[in-house]
Amino acid sequence: MTPDFVASLRAAVGPDHLLWLPGVNAVVKDGDGRVLLHRRSDTGEWSLLSGILDPGEDPAAGVVREVTEETGLQVVVERLAAVTVSPPIRHPHGDRAQYLELVFACRPADLRQVARVADEESLEVAWFAVDALPPVREGVRKRIALALRDEPRAWFTPAG
Repeated sequence: MTPDFVASLRAAVGPDHLLWLPGVNAVVKDGDGRVLLHRRSDTGEWSLLSGILDPGEDPAAGVVREVTEETGLQVVVERLAAVTVSPPIRHPHGDRAQYLELVFACRPADLRQVARVADEESLEVAWFAVDALPPVREGVRKRIALALRDEPRAWFTPAG
């Protein structure tokens, strides 16, 4: 669902103006090493749980909120895994955007929780072994790999 502040911006600038937005991505790994993906209702593609931060929202709180809204799952953020920039995209509804993406490695707060479709943004949610992912975009594969690295520091594109 488009946040109210983005809808207000769109009303002011129109759909063809490229918006630069802060986004969060969750790579949620369970106790068996599987990652949680959802199949998006707007494109039908499998993807990471993600969303746009609200103005003034802490990124870690935002990623927890997004996962809960989309799957009903409570998660614990383990670390900031990567900072990436998406290519400019045109959403199926016509809006253009580009995202500063903060990728977080997360785990379920309680392994007994069951992930489920909890809002209209998903057609289904499922856990996948990393070596048996459904078809996903290359950027999704990259963000998963970055989050699963055994490296405490966040990855970013080096300057220069």
